[in-house]
Amino acid sequence: MQDAQQNIFAEGQVLLINKPLEWTSFDVVRKIRNTIKIKKVGHAGTLDPLATGMLILCTGKFTKRINEYMAQEKEYTGTFTLGATTPTYDLESEPTDLKDYSSVTPEQLQAIALQFTGELMQVPPMHSAIKKDGKRVYELARKGQTIELEPRKITIKEFEFTKIELPVVHFRVVCSTGTYIRSLANDVGKAAGCGAYLSSLCRTRIGAFTLDKAMTMEQAFEWIKKEVGSTK
Repeated sequence: MQDAQQNIFAEGQVLLINKPLEWTSFDVVRKIRNTIKIKKVGHAGTLDPLATGMLILCTGKFTKRINEYMAQEKEYTGTFTLGATTPTYDLESEPTDLKDYSSVTPEQLQAIALQFTGELMQVPPMHSAIKKDGKRVYELARKGQTIELEPRKITIKEFEFTKIELPVVHFRVVCSTGTYIRSLANDVGKAAGCGAYLSSLCRTRIGAFTLDKAMTMEQAFEWIKKEVGSTK
């Protein structure tokens, strides 16, 4: 069974996984790697622990496709919470700088969505895995250091607020690779004049791969058993 397992996954498989809440992307890779018993497993684009949704895993020879998948367009849904900010731009840290959000209108939010649609220059969050002088900037940020990050060109193809339940606003975004939805939340909060942070996030699509085709971790383990069994 182990030889069959190693053979089909070494030859290459693409697994679409619905990442569970509070798991890191590497948690998913590690669990799958331990199950299929080969080391060559990678993912095509990190999701933060507090995000859920589409994670593409490649095994064996298909790990060569990772950069191709990472470069594809992404779609996200989720919520921003108005009236506060956090150091990490999401709920990895505590909300601070509370402000009144009651004057924010649907019309204002619609105008803000248009303002952040198209080609933009976006500053990544300080608490991110980007490297500065050879070190991850989140490691420097955790030590209390302030890091100046250069803005990066991104494209937001579609951005809409789908439901408004102040202080929570629901959104959908279609964007290029390299877009930080946490930074978008922070920028929306600045534009609204009351602050905002990312309070939930789900990646619903990468390129042509949609979340409704993804497996839970339990389904993935069952699928692996079935695939290995069919090769015996």
